[in-house]
Amino acid sequence: MGCAGGVTRELRLGILAVAALGAFVFLMLIVGSIGPPRPDVDPLSVEEARADGAPAESWGSEELYVSGWYAELDVECVGDDGGADASVAWLQRDCPLRVLMPEQPDEDVTQEELLRDGVRISAPTDAVFPARAEPFGPNLRMQQLVFVGHFDDPAAEGCVPERIQRCRDTLVVTDYDELVR
Repeated sequence: MGCAGGVTRELRLGILAVAALGAFVFLMLIVGSIGPPRPDVDPLSVEEARADGAPAESWGSEELYVSGWYAELDVECVGDDGGADASVAWLQRDCPLRVLMPEQPDEDVTQEELLRDGVRISAPTDAVFPARAEPFGPNLRMQQLVFVGHFDDPAAEGCVPERIQRCRDTLVVTDYDELVR
């Protein structure tokens, strides 16, 4: 029972369906590549966020997606709770220290290393940060996270004078998500 007569009607329809699917996929790739990538698809790295000096001067209050390695120091953190003005204490406090790093920090990372190499992050509520995995040590994640937020928050003007620039250069976070690569 061989096929003695050439190409059957069903085979031709199958080839036509595969060709049409290929053309459709090609068209979707072309249409999808038009325009700039969405910021949540192509987030800034910590290096890009810090590249031109003070982030507040470079980015203003534009909403940004910044990817990096999250680290949080709480118990081992040295500093104050943000001063007497409760309306900006969340922005200017030193502890807990939350930072986005360009690379995964070591378990024994110091507060000075975090401040030197990372981008400080803060928020009016702690609900936008990952829960602590360990009660002591830096709260590290085994993957990069993408934080949504902005620099140059209007609340920075309420910080004590010697902390205004640090407050302006803090990424004020509204949300975070896992980085999908």
